Amino acid sequence: MAPRNTDNTPAPDVYVALLSVSLAALIMGVVMLVLELNKYGWKMAP
Repeated sequence: MAPRNTDNTPAPDVYVALLSVSLAALIMGVVMLVLELNKYGWKMAP
């Protein structure tokens, strides 16, 4: 019988990679939107 893994953490799979890609795309989209709005004199509210 093979020894069991006592560390009950699941291994990352393709869905974790897709989640990482989507999070990076969301952050990049927000940054690009802020950069585009700054061209028009957009200021953040205090």
